[in-house]
Amino acid sequence: MAKTQLGARVDEDVAELAKKRAADLGLSIGDYLARLVQDDASGLRARALDAASRFLTEHQSVFDDAEDAQQASGGARAAG
Repeated sequence: MAKTQLGARVDEDVAELAKKRAADLGLSIGDYLARLVQDDASGLRARALDAASRFLTEHQSVFDDAEDAQQASGGARAAG
């Protein structure tokens, strides 16, 4: 497939995040951005965010209980 060059201006911190995330995934920035656009256009991103939201809603009490237990015990302590 032929590739088309696009240009965009973003804040420096956004550019750094894109570079780091692309590197983490072993992708070029162009391939990383293409993946983001495809995921967004296909609805994959929205479905993933919806699934994450449902998971947190259904299991929030587990996270709350764990946080309460950690606070009650004084939090994590360093070994030493």
